[in-house]
Amino acid sequence: MTRSQTRPRRQAIAEMLGLMGLLMGGGLLAGQASQTLARSLGGLGSIGNSGNALAQSPPRPPRPAPIPRNDGMAGLDRNLITAAGIGDVDLVNRLLAAGASVQAVDERGRTALLAAVYNRRNEVARTLITAGADVNRKDGESGSPFLVAAATGQIEIVRLALSHGADLRSTDRYDGTALIAASQHGNVEIVKLLLKAGMPVDHVNQLGWTALLEAVVLGDGSARYEEVVQLLLDAGADANLADREGVTPTRHARERGYKTMVRMLMRARGH
Repeated sequence: MTRSQTRPRRQAIAEMLGLMGLLMGGGLLAGQASQTLARSLGGLGSIGNSGNALAQSPPRPPRPAPIPRNDGMAGLDRNLITAAGIGDVDLVNRLLAAGASVQAVDERGRTALLAAVYNRRNEVARTLITAGADVNRKDGESGSPFLVAAATGQIEIVRLALSHGADLRSTDRYDGTALIAASQHGNVEIVKLLLKAGMPVDHVNQLGWTALLEAVVLGDGSARYEEVVQLLLDAGADANLADREGVTPTRHARERGYKTMVRMLMRARGH
């Protein structure tokens, strides 16, 4: 490049720098605008090899993409739920030691504890409850470890849940309590546990039924259902609390030929 070609370019740069100084001095160049102009000037690069060249700022290195912080942990959590469902207690213990979370849920909203309870993996369930798993955490179908255990006759898990903060007023998708579910299935020992814990005896679910009505209507009239009925009456269940059609427990028992139940209910002033 000849001297005649270089001089006009230097002069142009000097004029641009002078203009930028005027704008900044006048308070017209600020924020984003100043950065834009500065980048434009930097793009001119150096002029020849002279000591008067305009220095170009070194380019900033590209910012690395953020690494998902929980990606590795999510893998541990998924494995924990799977291991709990198949009942592999050794693997569950190893995953817990590695940092897997007992509160993590799968796509259905199920924790490792719920997976264990649904699959009757009692040893795993004990391990998870001891590790701090929430006995009241519900899945997408409103089932919790406490409610599911009561409905399926897993008395050891019910007992553990009660000693680890089970919510006595928690309800399932039919707005039924653990007592209603246990009474429906004739789980005598669980009914005893729940009544001793102070669970409300006359709660009415979405179907309009109490625990007493479910024991009569959905039971088979056998000795275990008779015992459930007596337990509920002894706990103060209303023998005349009718269903939505106005049918009382006594009338339901009579229509089904459950003579022993009828006598129990009549002794409790049922009609």
